[in-house]
Amino acid sequence: MAKIKISANEPLEKALRRFKRLCNNEGIFSDVKRSAFYDKPSDKRRRQEKKRLKVIRRYQDPQG
Repeated sequence: MAKIKISANEPLEKALRRFKRLCNNEGIFSDVKRSAFYDKPSDKRRRQEKKRLKVIRRYQDPQG
């Protein structure tokens, strides 16, 4: 669950911007978009495989 603390003199727009950034970093927006429609099992497997390969490539990269 994403939570932010708002100081007394902080503008609401700034706090909302921080909240949106936090939600984006935690992947909440993408999770909501993905669950808005039915996801076929084959699409789900394909997405998980792509994510798995991305992680493998990231750890095999000698520069990163």
